[in-house]
Amino acid sequence: MKNKVKITETCLRDGHQSLIATRLTTAEILPIVEKMDNVGYHALEVWGGATFDACIRFLNEDPWERLREIKKRAKNTKLQMLLRGQNLLGYRHYADDIVEEFVKKSIENGIDIIRIFDALNDTRNLKVAAEATKKYGGHCQLSIAYTISPVHTTEYYKALAKEMESMGADSIVIKDMAGILLPETGYTLIKELKSVISVPLELHTHATSGIASMLYLRAVDAGIDIIDTAISTFAGGTAQPATESMVRTLEGGERDPELNLVLLKEIAEYFKPIRKKYVDEKVLNMQAYFVEPSILEYQLPGGMLSNLVSQLTAQKAADKYEDVLKEIPRVREDLGYPPLVTPLSQMVGTQAVFNVLTGERYKMVPKEIKDYVKGLYGKSPAPVLESVKTKIIGDEEVFTGRPADLLKPEYDELVKEIGDLAKCPEDVLMYAMFPQIAKPYLENRNKPKVEKEIRHINIIF
Repeated sequence: MKNKVKITETCLRDGHQSLIATRLTTAEILPIVEKMDNVGYHALEVWGGATFDACIRFLNEDPWERLREIKKRAKNTKLQMLLRGQNLLGYRHYADDIVEEFVKKSIENGIDIIRIFDALNDTRNLKVAAEATKKYGGHCQLSIAYTISPVHTTEYYKALAKEMESMGADSIVIKDMAGILLPETGYTLIKELKSVISVPLELHTHATSGIASMLYLRAVDAGIDIIDTAISTFAGGTAQPATESMVRTLEGGERDPELNLVLLKEIAEYFKPIRKKYVDEKVLNMQAYFVEPSILEYQLPGGMLSNLVSQLTAQKAADKYEDVLKEIPRVREDLGYPPLVTPLSQMVGTQAVFNVLTGERYKMVPKEIKDYVKGLYGKSPAPVLESVKTKIIGDEEVFTGRPADLLKPEYDELVKEIGDLAKCPEDVLMYAMFPQIAKPYLENRNKPKVEKEIRHINIIF
């Protein structure tokens, strides 16, 4: 029996999130789902990440309804989502009752696999979401946020993977969000991880630095069970390697994924006019396709580089770009080598900009960095440099517990706050995630539709 490598298709979540800022509409997605369902994928990543926010904020859509409609059409293939641990799909820690209810409703509405990650790899921030996923019958995939530092050794990752398996993970994913995992390093890491865990191992990367396809080939050689790819129309650049290209490359070999290439071609063709629309509307910026090998030097996600350029240009300080690039690794070292993934990539980048533009390191410190140093995001991979900690928070005490333990139950209070605007628990959870945009969305949705007056005109011939 062949040891086929399985493929998770990302174009309905990370593919379009990475290339067109998560702007695919439900109307653009639904007509192709049934065809995608028959390709032979391991899973379709369709929800979570920024999709929930974008549906409400930019598309005036109900993200829950999108999920339900996709589920109706995907009868053979598991649906997957990305969840930021205790942050869920928002940008703060939520109380445990909100986390459990959100996971429960995600599974009830159609999600099969929940990929859960924490920006610091602090497993305490994964615990409640993982337990809820298991409780309500979902597949719990725990994520290793991959980064490079003196702390993040192979032994560190092996210990983390073993802990995740002991927490009940049904599978584990190496989440290389910056696209910096080198092919040979990846080969060794996968071999080492598979020597200490028995659950399936998946690999997720981005093509920004130009090495992703080569990494996947070495990963397949090393015995990776699943890889993440995107249909070619929404692949490459800041997204994942192209599905068809990987399938063709592995065709006929021991690990041939055996996906339906005829359907893959039809799916790619379906998305071409949709992609053209986003190019014409300047939503898809060609810069997203540029290969950025410098990422391998500075270990920065591609989006972080473009954000830095924007920040510095707005401050009329574009000439400080190289100085900021050099400052980012210093800030990261000062703060205990946090992985550069949302929200920490933005936080570290902003602090580096402040350090360079003010001419004095840590003269200006954002609230988020202060909270991080206080331990309110979780445990840093290495201790924060003592002199930096003193400069940022003085002699304030650092919290060493699980950050969510500081939070009281929220759900019942939110039900009272949103009142009659919420027609179901999903509406309450939408309000919990993004209160400022969910409330007006729910108000407009619940307004009675005004029927247009129709005049009947008798025409006499």
